[in-house]
Amino acid sequence: MSNVSAAAESGTDIHSSTRVQPASNRLVTVAVPVALILASFALLYRNVLVKLVNDWATDGNYSHGFLIVPIALYLAWERRARLAELERRPNLLGLVIALGSVGVLAAGTLGSELFLTRVSILGLIAGTVVFLFGWRHLRVLAFPIAFLLLMVPLPALIFNQIAFPLQLLASRAGESVLMMAGIPVLREGNVIILAHTTLEVAEACSGIRSLVSLITLGVVYGYFVDRRNSVRTLIALSAIPVAIVSNGLRVAGTGIAAHVYGRAAAEGFFHEFSGWVVFVVAFAAMFGIRYLIVASIALAHRFLPQQASV
Repeated sequence: MSNVSAAAESGTDIHSSTRVQPASNRLVTVAVPVALILASFALLYRNVLVKLVNDWATDGNYSHGFLIVPIALYLAWERRARLAELERRPNLLGLVIALGSVGVLAAGTLGSELFLTRVSILGLIAGTVVFLFGWRHLRVLAFPIAFLLLMVPLPALIFNQIAFPLQLLASRAGESVLMMAGIPVLREGNVIILAHTTLEVAEACSGIRSLVSLITLGVVYGYFVDRRNSVRTLIALSAIPVAIVSNGLRVAGTGIAAHVYGRAAAEGFFHEFSGWVVFVVAFAAMFGIRYLIVASIALAHRFLPQQASV
């Protein structure tokens, strides 16, 4: 009785402990499964993650992979308020998805298919979210999870199907620009023959590196500058023609430099530096494309109502 009166006099809520307990229980019921899942994930995907990070470090086509995970985590953190408002509705179908993803991991490991083992990470994350929290949480986290796909290198079969046509396209573009500049040139496949030297548009010069990087930047840039999904999609897709055109101009510029200054101008520092310059110019071009997209949509919105009223 004295305890109750003391609590009443001090103004302390005697039910505070019963109110705090449910929150503590919810924390435990979420933290313990998450901790177990993270430990299991580290055990299952240890070798996959080590090889993936090694590819980021050694393959220039996918060096942007180091940025993907931090950006995806930020995108998920940005949605914390929306996630807090949602009611947890765990669904056993999420466990099915997670187990299916582990099956894909096993199949990829047995078949030595790196792409399958890496893509299964996304399925496992999605399944875990559904199993622990529900479909509504997955819908909110869909973009951050899908964004992780950009960290996964393309399968060799698909990579080669894209890289070689890009080599030929860059060679044709370079040849056309050189001919317009009045420089004698002969092209045989991806080899450009000049009067004093020969240039080969190798796989590294195909433009696929800038293509993958620009698509990644286009997705991030579009997400932060505009809320409309249509504009975001157009900005990301614009990276494809921008990368192709910029790489063709780079090949042409290298050919002009080699014609004027000799083969040394197409190698070493100039070659690497021109790649960075062209990439920066290409990214700047995406700013202009975004402006054109937004201006075109605004113009269409102004024009179409007038048409409807007529």
